Amino acid sequence: MPVLRREVVEGLTVRPGGLYLDATVGGGGHSTLILAAGGQVMALDQDDQAIAAAQSRLAEWGDRVSFQRINFAQFEPGTQQFDGILADLGVSSAQFDVPQRGFSFRQEAPLDMRMDQRQELTAASVINQWEEAKLANIFFTYGEERLSRRIARRIVEQRPFQTTTELAEVIARSVPASYRYGRIHPATRVFQALRIVVNQELEVLEHFLNQAPHWLKPGGRIALISFHSLEDRIVKHRLKECALLKVLTKKPINPQEDEITQNPRARSAKLRIAERLSVK
Repeated sequence: MPVLRREVVEGLTVRPGGLYLDATVGGGGHSTLILAAGGQVMALDQDDQAIAAAQSRLAEWGDRVSFQRINFAQFEPGTQQFDGILADLGVSSAQFDVPQRGFSFRQEAPLDMRMDQRQELTAASVINQWEEAKLANIFFTYGEERLSRRIARRIVEQRPFQTTTELAEVIARSVPASYRYGRIHPATRVFQALRIVVNQELEVLEHFLNQAPHWLKPGGRIALISFHSLEDRIVKHRLKECALLKVLTKKPINPQEDEITQNPRARSAKLRIAERLSVK
């Protein structure tokens, strides 16, 4: 289920005949809304399973939608410009819900976490081969985990690890009981950090935000949905700093209560929108 459905279509001011770039098509939810509003879509995703799912879901729209399997930071539109660009960042529900992908520790699965299965680096490579200090640093930097050194030390002592549940159990045993039974599972931040590192999420986001404003027509809009503070901070500052853009959202747009009730995963979503300035 796509998050912030109403807000995305309104924010992009989707118009019949307009061309829109869905930079992270996932299962095709947002693209369906854009197509239903009369737009045309160029759909990107680095995940072959996502592309296959989107192609099946959007088949009814025929040649009004095209697909390309690529990381959005590597996309080159040539002379093509868009009326709107959308990027729904992070891991899709489909990726979380397929245990074999290794994004979640709720079910036993290989330590994978690759969005693009063509790349070599996996979560297992990071956990089993990187030195303790480097692990502690990524847990702190990308997971904002305050017990990062303690957790990294225990991981190095206990490795190698093969599965998500093995790793999650050792992380849980390495922290105090008060922390272990807190609001979120103690492995949550570590898994976020691993996923970000494996997929270079923040680096590719920075590159994308440097390029994407140039792909917009004057008056075209870019909408970005983030799910944690590290992403949102980058989006906020890069949109504000870009001389080609006028920021339309001083504060991020959050899901309304009815959406959160229907889709609890939407709770942390934040939408920011900016508009390409007219050429002087």
